[in-house]
Amino acid sequence: MGCREVLPKRSLVRLVRRPEGVQVDPTGKLAGRGAYLHDRRPCWEKGLKGALAHALKATLSPADLAALRQFMQSLPEDEKDAAVEA
Repeated sequence: MGCREVLPKRSLVRLVRRPEGVQVDPTGKLAGRGAYLHDRRPCWEKGLKGALAHALKATLSPADLAALRQFMQSLPEDEKDAAVEA
């Protein structure tokens, strides 16, 4: 959603809208409206600017944004870094 590149579902990170807020869904099985982002920081940066909120049909609270940005910091900078970590 952030960069619009198509990849297999298994290589994406699922985010889910829950009553308690938006959270990362590592299992991909939590109930709630979901959206997917690549496991690269640039994609998350684009997604957090508005595309994620639109896909989840929700307004991201400051707490949601802070938690998602914290998770984003654990992701590689680009595709080359992701291949090295894998």
